[in-house]
Amino acid sequence: MLKLYDMELSGNCYKVRLFLSLLDKDYERIPVDLSTGEHMSADFKQLNPRSEIPVLVDGDTVVWDSHAILVYLARQKNADTWLPTDPNGMARIQQWLAVAAHEVQYGLAAARACIKFGRPGNLEELQHKAKNALKLIDGQLAKTQWLTGDRATIADLASYPYVRCAEDGHISVTGYDNIRRWFDQIQSLDGYVPMLEPVEITV
Repeated sequence: MLKLYDMELSGNCYKVRLFLSLLDKDYERIPVDLSTGEHMSADFKQLNPRSEIPVLVDGDTVVWDSHAILVYLARQKNADTWLPTDPNGMARIQQWLAVAAHEVQYGLAAARACIKFGRPGNLEELQHKAKNALKLIDGQLAKTQWLTGDRATIADLASYPYVRCAEDGHISVTGYDNIRRWFDQIQSLDGYVPMLEPVEITV
């Protein structure tokens, strides 16, 4: 069975959990406690020398980096709908994976981490970068139904978590109507799961 080294509140981990659910794949979830430095242990560094989550283990194969894992899962499933193999389709995917790794990660994700986890950073500058990312994504979604065209791909999954959590970084998505429509589309996909599992409250 697949093993996913994971943290519930990590957007990068969530994009992998979401894809696994959309593909209807069973896996074992192994929590990694970053607050205690578990990711810096010698054992964990054997899995990922960068000491980062998520990490996917598939038998003897170890894949780290959330986008690399999305690619691995798509190709393993031979899911051309999620990762097209034609040159134009692959290039478009790579373009938006780059946006997710830069504008989204260093704007939206960093602003969220600054507020939610107390990470250091110039919040005003991070929020400015985040708003530029939202404008970029909303502008593309004004032209196409999904980021790379008329169907969902791993490009959408790569950006979705931190865009969806924009308000955690005190960044509003009000006025970004195309992004809000995109949220609804992703949440209507068969197999969609939220980042956090619903909590049952007993009285």
